[in-house]
Amino acid sequence: MAPGSSRRNARSRTSSSTEANDGGENSLGNAKPRRRDRNKDQNSIRILNVDIKILLGISVLAFFVILLLIPNLIIRPAGKTQRPRVITPFPSPKLMDLPQFQGEHRESLYWGTYRPHVYFGIRARTPRSLVAGLMWIGVKDGMYHMRHVCQDSDELNTYGWTQHNGRDFGHQVLVDQGLKLTTSFLKSKSEGSGYGGDWAVQIDVQTDKPELDNEMLRHGHLFFYLADESGHVLSLAGDNLDTDKNSLLASGSRSDIGDWQLHLKSKEVLELHYSGFRTPHIHNLSDLVQHNLGAQVRKFGQLLLSDSSEDSPNILVFQISASIPFKADIAFVSGTKVKTSKIKERVSRLTGASLTSLLQDKQTEFDVKFERCFNVADKLEPESTIVGKAAIANMLGGIGYFYGQSKISISENSSLRGHGNFISYWPAELYTAVPSRPFFPRGFLWDEGFHQLLIWRWDVHICLDIIGHWLDLMNMDGWIPREQILGSEALSKVPEEFVAQYPSNGNPPTLFLVIRDLLDGIEKNKFTATESNGITSFLERAFVRLEAWFQWYNTTQKGKEMGSYYWHGRDNKVTRELNPKTLSSGLDDYPRASHPGDEERHLDLRCWMLLAANCMQSITQLLKNDNKPEKEYGSTAKLLSDFDMLNQMHLHPLVGAYYDFGNHTEKVRLSWKETRVGTRELVREVLGQPVPRFVPHIGYVSLFPFMGKIIPSDSWILGKQLDLISNSTVFWTDYGLRSLSKTSSMYMKRNTEHDPPYWRGPIWMNMNYMILSALYHYSKEDGPYSDRARVIYDDLRGNLIRNVVRNYHQTGFLWEQYDQKKGKGKGARLFTGWTSLVLLIMAEAYT
Repeated sequence: MAPGSSRRNARSRTSSSTEANDGGENSLGNAKPRRRDRNKDQNSIRILNVDIKILLGISVLAFFVILLLIPNLIIRPAGKTQRPRVITPFPSPKLMDLPQFQGEHRESLYWGTYRPHVYFGIRARTPRSLVAGLMWIGVKDGMYHMRHVCQDSDELNTYGWTQHNGRDFGHQVLVDQGLKLTTSFLKSKSEGSGYGGDWAVQIDVQTDKPELDNEMLRHGHLFFYLADESGHVLSLAGDNLDTDKNSLLASGSRSDIGDWQLHLKSKEVLELHYSGFRTPHIHNLSDLVQHNLGAQVRKFGQLLLSDSSEDSPNILVFQISASIPFKADIAFVSGTKVKTSKIKERVSRLTGASLTSLLQDKQTEFDVKFERCFNVADKLEPESTIVGKAAIANMLGGIGYFYGQSKISISENSSLRGHGNFISYWPAELYTAVPSRPFFPRGFLWDEGFHQLLIWRWDVHICLDIIGHWLDLMNMDGWIPREQILGSEALSKVPEEFVAQYPSNGNPPTLFLVIRDLLDGIEKNKFTATESNGITSFLERAFVRLEAWFQWYNTTQKGKEMGSYYWHGRDNKVTRELNPKTLSSGLDDYPRASHPGDEERHLDLRCWMLLAANCMQSITQLLKNDNKPEKEYGSTAKLLSDFDMLNQMHLHPLVGAYYDFGNHTEKVRLSWKETRVGTRELVREVLGQPVPRFVPHIGYVSLFPFMGKIIPSDSWILGKQLDLISNSTVFWTDYGLRSLSKTSSMYMKRNTEHDPPYWRGPIWMNMNYMILSALYHYSKEDGPYSDRARVIYDDLRGNLIRNVVRNYHQTGFLWEQYDQKKGKGKGARLFTGWTSLVLLIMAEAYT
């Protein structure tokens, strides 16, 4: 019964009882009752007493019903609806509000190269920032091409940071056919500077083919721009720019940094032109510039900007043209409401010989810190050291700042109101490293844990800042969207069908890898007192979020059997996939059970949960929290590390290998089917009845108990794991360990007509790093297999380093994955995400 109808019935019953009572009183007042009537009255009184008791009971019930409704009435006032849980922020203080992330720390990271998706870009860590960037005109096949956004189709010979400290300095080399550009970035804080300080850019343009008599290669055309995302008007220094007389290009004002100026200086003779635009967004800035240039070429036959501006421009683009070679210095000074002489001094310090000297000092500082952090001088050849420096430089130079709203998928029958099939998350910021500037220039949850294994060793404060931003994205259920596509620039790089995130799907909680390292570092006094205190205070505030995150996995991803888990989000109605993908696992097309269902047991997720439980227990011990959560996490860790239970659920004793479990048949194939006249497509065919069983594929997932160091050092199973690792028909290659055994029926098989094998054979650095970490661990443990583990470790480490270094010097890039047959780089190039773990392999830096 609805609460409203309950109250209506109570009112009705009260009314009828009152009418009967009034009638009795009237008759008693008009005549003396006879004896027979007195008996009637007594019966009436008894009935009336019963009615009163019923009335009181109903009234009490109604009272409590109203009490239950009051909270809803308070939460849902007239005209308002409660925000759905999936888009409600987690109700605890934000990590980014901690004192350690305010003040000097916050200001020191205000400006940076936080636009990894463009070849060179600068912005502030604020939602609507002043944004700067570089374009240039490259020459390919005798034609001019605009360069701006990192994309493989540009076919640059190489590009990337050779040095970057993550804070105030970076040096990048870009080779575009015959053109070589170096871009150097420097931040400076001096007397009179506004919030965040000043910054400078040095651009050096050379050609590696000076002998060619080619007009197109003799002149360089750069386009440096400044844009205000808030729409503030940018003021041009004048209609006729002449840096010989006045270095000022533009000026403006913002509430965060005060008044500012942009200056350009060069020893060479430069030809300057400009164009001003008014637009609410900048993700299509390349198109605006090319349209302006195209109109000029058609009118005047010259590749020059129009020297004109729209009214109240919030974007100014400056074309810098000169004979190659040439060098240009651009200085941005803030807080310019001071004496002119001071501004001149600051501009002079950030340009010319002074800037060159400052950059050289920063390069030396980088080299010294690199050796202090990674201690590889005695372990590497010079060509390997170059790759190691590129790895950390690109990781730090690839850190970006994003602001926007994630799109969360909602089902068609959901009562939630959204735009089409999605609902918007709350507006949020994210400071994060990225896997690949041209292909994945945005935040990925499971990648980020691997990124931070490198970053914390360089700068633990930046590491904590990044983890804090990620944890602040948690909703009240303890869920974090696995892929962050925030803002128009990020959205412009992602096909629409891949934008929406699914709240039922997780991602490996790899941030616990970093937390484990930080806890270990505190225990072993690897940090200064200030660093240890910062980590401890961070974990103290983060604990409630980490606890909610753990519980989200522990409840939403649990399996039917105690201690079992499975990745939700697999499609059990696929018609075109050979094996339904498991995107939430991070291993995409790695073969799982042929028929997804809740009876699945995914080995990798079980091991991730053990890592998380161990970390949570260690945090409670560090913080000396109440014993109850410590005992709870301890019991969970004890359950998941139970070796006998693990073997019962996942070990095939005859093979000595660990497997997933699920409803599976090997008799599945892709066959060509005609869909309509003249067209065919590959369709999944199931030729055998699936049954609950081990999923007989040996690959990276099979090694998760080994990677987690769960196997006792004296167990025969450890010997079997070493057999599999060193077997060339299973894992071993001369370039690293392949992701799937050659004996698997899915080895190097396409998953659909358009999906080539991804985690079905190629070599991946993140998994090889974790396997090496385990080999290193077992080589140090007393047991019958320690010597063998050491031999395999040395051989595998050497193979991985040699192959990555060789590919880098041949191609100019680190790659997403490597071919298991010839070691050639594959997938995305300039994949300086977890492939950069090669530096930790060089340094032998493991947990």
